[in-house]
This record gives sequence, C-alpha cells and structure tokens, in this order.
Amino acid sequence: MAMLELENLRVSFPSAEGPVDVVKGISLSLGRERLGIVGESGSGKSLTGRAILKLINRPGVMHADRLEFDGIDLLSQSERQMRHLRGARLSMVMQDPKFSLHPVMRVGDQIAEALRCHERLRRRDVKARVIEMLEKVRINEPEAVARLYPHQISGGMGQRVMIAMMLIPKPDLLIADEPTSALDVSVQATVLDLIDSLVTDNGMGLMLISHDLNLVARYCDRILVMNAGEVVEECAAGQLQQATHPYTQGLLAAVPQMVEDRDELPVLDRSRWSGT
Repeated sequence: MAMLELENLRVSFPSAEGPVDVVKGISLSLGRERLGIVGESGSGKSLTGRAILKLINRPGVMHADRLEFDGIDLLSQSERQMRHLRGARLSMVMQDPKFSLHPVMRVGDQIAEALRCHERLRRRDVKARVIEMLEKVRINEPEAVARLYPHQISGGMGQRVMIAMMLIPKPDLLIADEPTSALDVSVQATVLDLIDSLVTDNGMGLMLISHDLNLVARYCDRILVMNAGEVVEECAAGQLQQATHPYTQGLLAAVPQMVEDRDELPVLDRSRWSGT
C-alpha cells in the first residue's frame, strides 16, 4: 500500500525570460520500501525531496496535482500543520552536517530539541532517549558526545548525529539527500548500513537521493533515474545494469571500474535523447 502519492510535481524559479521549470511533472508512489533517485547534479533530485516536505522557499514555486502522505493532503496543510508533520512523520537528512547542525548548541541538546518538538516527556526521559539514539547510530561514549559542539566532532560522527536527530521522533518516511557525500569512502558504507538497518528495523519508507548508481542499487528496492527535471526511467534495483534508456546507459558507462582498461571514461552523448 502506498504511503506517499505524488502526481505532476513542478518546481519553477523566475528568470529574465520568465519562469523556468527545474522539476517537470514528477509522479511517484512510495510505500514502506527503499526508493532510490539518481541523476546528475541539477537533475532535480534534491528539489523533489524538499518539495515533498514543502520546503521550497521563494522565489521558488511548487505546484502538484496531488501530494498525499498517509491519507493527508499535504497541499492543503498550513505551514504550522507541516511543522507538526516534519520530523514526527516525515524527516530529511541533508547533505552536509556542517551546514545542518547548529554551531553553538551541544549535540545532545539538538537531538533533544527534535524530540521535544513532537512529544511531551520529562527531562530525564528525553535524556535517556537521546543517549539511546546515539547508541543506535553506533556512537561510542554517547554521554560524552552529547556534551560536545558540532565543531568538536568528525564529519562521519556529525552525519550520525544528523541521522539520530531525524530518527528520534520515529518518522514513517526518511528522505536521505546524499547522506554520505561529505564522508570519506571508508565511512560511507558504515553510515549507509546504519540507515538501512534503522529503516528496516522500524518499518519505515526510505527515499535515497544520490549520484552513485552502484550504491543506490545496493541499498534500494526500486530506482528512479532523473534527467533535466524529469524521470526518464524506473526499474528494480537488481535490474539497473539492464536499463534501456540511453541516459541511464550513459551514466552506467561513465562509472569507473575497479579494474579499468579504458584509456578514457565515456561522456554522455546527449544527442541520443530529447528533453535536455
């Protein structure tokens, strides 16, 4: 059963020549599953995720024929009503914790704030939940880390703190926007394994936005491929290598191989498809 239904989403921004559509009629359905969205920078992936949470700020304009979450018409929700849904039932992990964490608030206080916004708990219960969540995201010495400021922790730990903030209210849907882009390769798999286990254990839906096709194929059930604001192909994650659209084939061909015998990586031949 679908938890999220999105029909004909459009996001536009003004220009000297008039409004420019950067997301062009996206439609998708998402249940308690793992959906990957891939494409180049500028393809509209992140804007799609932000639009679902109604986080497109002016001068951007969002339109959709339908945006429904668990029977709730999000298009008709006021900003105040959306604030009750964001975090509690819909959460989004941003790309870089350095820009998402408050620089002068302790880590534990920020995680606690995400919980207090949606639940009324005693102070000791909030503290216990914060420590429990830090343990779930595999942070050693959680009591000590909770007292630190963001500049005192590493990028990988900062991303785990962000995940803890987004998951402590126990949302139904997590949108992860390039959650490992700011991390070393050695840490990326650990963070993604963590997200995958938390999503699975809590029976959540996941929308994973990424440039990395192989990564998305590993962690997701279905994949949407976006180009120039449009979905050009949808397939099961296990069938990604058999994709038929020229754009998807071009992306796959441009991925470096562990044992590389090509003198040059191929570039996308944009003359092979329209819409760009």
